[in-house]
Amino acid sequence: MPGAVGEKSLKRKQPKTLEKSNKRAKAESDSEDENDSSKDDILRLEQEILESKKNYNNITTILELAQNDEDDDTAQFALVSLCRVFLRLFASGNLARRSGQSEKDGVVIQWLRNKLGEYKRIVVSSLGEDDVAPTALTLAMRILQAEAKYLKDTDDYNFPTNFMREIVDELVRNGSEDIRQEFCEKFLGEYADIRFYTFKVLKDVLSADSPMSEDESLFDNAFDILSFFEEVPDSMEDMGDYYVDAPKKKGHPPVTSLNQQKKQAQEAWLALLGLGLSRDQRKKVLQIVTKSIVPWFVKPELLMDFLTDSYNAGGATSLLALSGVFYLIQERNLDYPSFYRKLYSLLDADILHSKHRSRFLRLLDTFLSSTHLPAVLVASFIKRITRLCVGAPPAAIVAVIPWVYNLFKKHPLCTFMMHRVPRTAEEKEILENEGMEDPFIADEEDPMETCAIDSCLWEVVQLQSHYHPNVATIAKIISEQFTKQSYNVEDFLDHSYSSLLDAELSKQVKKAPVVEFMIPKRVFLPQDPASGAEDNLLAKLWDFQ
Repeated sequence: MPGAVGEKSLKRKQPKTLEKSNKRAKAESDSEDENDSSKDDILRLEQEILESKKNYNNITTILELAQNDEDDDTAQFALVSLCRVFLRLFASGNLARRSGQSEKDGVVIQWLRNKLGEYKRIVVSSLGEDDVAPTALTLAMRILQAEAKYLKDTDDYNFPTNFMREIVDELVRNGSEDIRQEFCEKFLGEYADIRFYTFKVLKDVLSADSPMSEDESLFDNAFDILSFFEEVPDSMEDMGDYYVDAPKKKGHPPVTSLNQQKKQAQEAWLALLGLGLSRDQRKKVLQIVTKSIVPWFVKPELLMDFLTDSYNAGGATSLLALSGVFYLIQERNLDYPSFYRKLYSLLDADILHSKHRSRFLRLLDTFLSSTHLPAVLVASFIKRITRLCVGAPPAAIVAVIPWVYNLFKKHPLCTFMMHRVPRTAEEKEILENEGMEDPFIADEEDPMETCAIDSCLWEVVQLQSHYHPNVATIAKIISEQFTKQSYNVEDFLDHSYSSLLDAELSKQVKKAPVVEFMIPKRVFLPQDPASGAEDNLLAKLWDFQ
C-alpha cells in the first residue's frame, strides 16, 4: 500500500538524518575540545617558562602556534600569552644586559632578544589583519612601553624609535581605517611622546616612498593620522601625559618641547605634500590647511610654493587655496602682486553654482573689505558678480545682493553705478535712437582696466523682475534708500533652493488670492465652432486628428 511504503521510507530516512546531525555535533565538540586543549597547552608552556630558565625553549613552541594560520583563536591566544611572558622577562631584568654578567648569560639574553624580535614582527604584521588588529595594537604598545622602561643601559631617556617606525609603517600601508582611528584616539591624541615620535617616524616612512608613487592609499592613510587633531596644543599643559616615563633630565628637550613637537609635525606634513599629489588629494589638503595644518608649522612660509601652485591651478583648487594664500599675505608678508587679478579670474560662470560658493563669498567679503582698495577695482568685482547673477540659482543671488549692498556702503565712490542717467540732450537722443552700449569690458582679465566704474547695474534691475519672489524682493534694496548700515551676509550664505521653497510654502496666507479658472473642453483638438472659443496655440500648430 502507498501509505505503508511512505511510512517505511520515512522511518528508514530518519536514522540517517539523526546520524548526520550527531556526526556534525560530534565534530564541533571535537573542534572545541581541541581548541581548549591547545589553549591549555599554551598556558602550561607559559607557566613553565616563568618557573625556570631551562624552559625558555617553550617560547619557540608558542611562537610557532602564534603563526598558525589555520586556527586564528589559538594564534591570538598565543600572542597574548607571549606578551605576558616577555613583560615578566622585562620586569625581572632577564632581557637587560648588566655589567658583570657571564658569557653564558649574555648568550641567553641575546637569544631572548632575537625571539622578542620575532614576536614583534608577528604582532606588527597582525596590525594589517582586521580580526586581530585591535588586540595586536594593544600588545605592540605594551611591549613598546616595557622596552622603553626596562631596556636602557643608563638613566638617559630611551624610546624604541625603530619599533615605533615599524608600527606606524604597518598602520599607514596595510592597516584599516578602524585600527588607525583607534591608534589616534587611544595613543596619538593622549600622549605627548607618542605624538612626537609618530610625527618623526611618519616623516621617515613618507620620505622613503617614491615621489612618483601611484599608491594613493599611502597618502590617504597618512593624511588620516596627521589630520586627526582638530586643535593644536598651545602650551605644555595641552600636550598631554607621557606613555613612557617622562625625561628626568632637563637637558633632553625634544620630546618635552612644544616647539620641537610642532617642528616634527611640520616635517611630516612637508613629507606628505612631497608625495606628488593628485588633484583630489590636493583639494583634500587645502580644505583643512588654515585650521589643521598651518598651526603646526613653525615656519608657515614653507607652504608658499604649495599654496601658490594650488592658487594658480584654477577651478575649485584655486578656491580652496584662497584662504591659505591670504593667510601668508596677511601674516607672513607673502609678496603676491597679481592676487586680485587672479581672484577676479575666479569669478566665472561656474562659481555661483559651485558647492564651495559660500566659502568663496566669505573670503571675497574679507578680501574686499579694506577701504583703501581702489574704487575701480571694487567696481569690477561688483559688476562681474552681478552679471553672473543673471544666470545664477536663487540661493546664490539672495547672498550676493546683500554683499553688494555692503560694498556700496564701504566704497561710496562705486555708488555712481546704481543710478546712471543721461545728463545731456545728446545722450538722451542717442539712448532713445541707438540704445545703450555697456562700457564694461567683460573679457578683460585685469580688474583695473574693465571700465566697470563707467557702467551701471542694469543686471540688478532685471533681477527685480525675477520669477522667484524672494529674489525679486531682495534685489529691490539696491533701488531704495540705504538706511541700513549693513547686512549680515552670514544670514544669507547657507540658503539653498530647497530652503527658499520651504520658507515660501510655510508662510501664512493672510488673504486668499482670487483665482478664476475655466476648465477647457478641448486641449489638443480644435474647439467646436458653435462654442465661439478660440483654439489654443497647440491646436493651431499641430494637427492631432
